[in-house]
Amino acid sequence: MKIAVVGATGMVGTVMLKVLEERNLPITELIPVASARSAGKKLTYKGKDFTVVTLEDALKMKPDVALFSAGGDTSLEWAPKFAEVGTTVIDNSSAWRMDPTKKLVVPEINGDVLTKDDKIIANPNCSTIQLVAALSPLHLKYKMRRVVISTYQSVSGSGVKAVQQLDNEEAGVDGEMAYPHKIGRNAIPHCDIFLENGYTKEEMKLVKEPKKILRDDSFSVTATAVRIPTSGGHSEAVNVQFENDFDLTEIRQILTETPGIIVQDDLANNVYPMAINAHDKDEVFVGRIRRDESQENTLNLWIVADNLRKGAATNTVQIAEYLVANNLV
Repeated sequence: MKIAVVGATGMVGTVMLKVLEERNLPITELIPVASARSAGKKLTYKGKDFTVVTLEDALKMKPDVALFSAGGDTSLEWAPKFAEVGTTVIDNSSAWRMDPTKKLVVPEINGDVLTKDDKIIANPNCSTIQLVAALSPLHLKYKMRRVVISTYQSVSGSGVKAVQQLDNEEAGVDGEMAYPHKIGRNAIPHCDIFLENGYTKEEMKLVKEPKKILRDDSFSVTATAVRIPTSGGHSEAVNVQFENDFDLTEIRQILTETPGIIVQDDLANNVYPMAINAHDKDEVFVGRIRRDESQENTLNLWIVADNLRKGAATNTVQIAEYLVANNLV
C-alpha cells in the first residue's frame, strides 16, 4: 500500500510519521510530501532516508491513501485532485469537517459510516476528539441534553510559531509573536479567530462537530476555549446534563471499559489527568468524575489528551487502519 503524508515536515506531519512507525499499517511505499521549499529534503522513516516531494509529484504517483496535514487551503485545493485519481484522502484540517457530503470520523465511535466511495474523510478537531471519546459511551447510556465545555489548550495546538513564542518568553528572548499577547504566565481566552456571534472558530467546532460524529443533534453544546502556557496536551472541564440519572460507580465502570479511555480518579493519592502525563500517549484520560450538585442528572468530568497524537496524528492513522481492516481502500 502506497501512503502519502502531506505536510510531512510540519508539527503534526512529523508526529504522524512517528505514529506510522509505531503501528502496523501494511505500507509498501511511503511518500513524504511538503511545500516546494521543502522538496528535496531528506527525512528518516524506520531507519531509511526518504526524499520529500511536492504535491504535484505525489499526485502523479497515485497513492492509495494520503494523510493530509498541511492546512485548510491546501486541503481544499488538493484533496479533490487526489480523490480524482483514486486516492483516499484523510484530512486533518477544518476544510471538510462540516461539509454534509463528507464523513467526520473517530473510528471507534462512528467508523461504521465509512464506505469505499468516501474519498475525502475529515479528521475532527483535536478538542472534539477527546471530548466525544469520553462522552459517546455515556450518551448511549444516559442521553445527553446539554454540554458545557471549558478548554485549556496547549500552545502546540497553534503550531510551531506558538511553541517558539513560549520558548522565547521562557528564555527571555524577543521574537515573533503567534498570539496578540504574551502566553507565558498567562491564559488567553482566544483560540482561533473571533466570529460574528462572539465565539471563536475553535469554540464553534466544539459546538457543531460532536453532533455530526454522534449522529445526533438533540443535545446542545456551549464552549469557551482558552490557550494556556503548556507545551503539549489539551485539557477540558466538561459539565454534561443527561436526560436520565446515573450512578457514579457505573459511570466509572463504563469509562474504564471503553477502549482508548484511561480513568485516573484517585483523589486520596492526588491522581487525576494532567497534560504533562498525557504527553506522547494515544489514550484519552478522564478524572475528577463527580456529580454536579447544583442540578439534577448532571456530571462533571476532566478530560485530557495529547492533542498532536489522538487529537490529530493518531486518529488520522486509525482511520486509515479502519479502512484497511474493512477492505474499504
